[in-house]
Amino acid sequence: MIVLGIDPGSITTGWALLKKDGRKVHYMASGVLKFNQKSDFLDRLSEIKIKVNELRSELNPDEVAFESLIFVKSPKALIKLAQTRGLIIGEFLSSYPGKIYEYAPNLIKSTAAGYGHADKVSVKKFLDMVLGAREYETHDESDAVAIALCHILNKNKVIPKKKTTKSKGLKASLAHKI
Repeated sequence: MIVLGIDPGSITTGWALLKKDGRKVHYMASGVLKFNQKSDFLDRLSEIKIKVNELRSELNPDEVAFESLIFVKSPKALIKLAQTRGLIIGEFLSSYPGKIYEYAPNLIKSTAAGYGHADKVSVKKFLDMVLGAREYETHDESDAVAIALCHILNKNKVIPKKKTTKSKGLKASLAHKI
């Protein structure tokens, strides 16, 4: 199985191709798609669409994994990230029905470093240990490698949902037992 991990961004998008062969995972390739940050965002979306389509055609993976949306302080940045991510996912939808996955950032970090709030250095150390030491052009690229690896290691695991408790009525919640 060949997995393409993608860390979407409106200025740079990291990508990584990993291969699962039995119980072994092999690094195949990775890189960064860079977009013209001086151009208007809506014009940049056209450039993103073209480059992602070229990447999809060139790499032809079996499955694709994305990082789910992350919290960012700026609503404007979040909107741009969401639009970019949607566009990139859209480029894979028709060719990969049922083969597109997304993982929460904390799960990716937990898988790669054993801790959901691990820093980039810890994640890189794990990637080097599992896949061999290499230098990545940007954190977007190493994040894409971690996303692909997370998919390979978690795809067939059943991740338990949070237990929900039956809520009490307002009156019962406010009542104090004496």
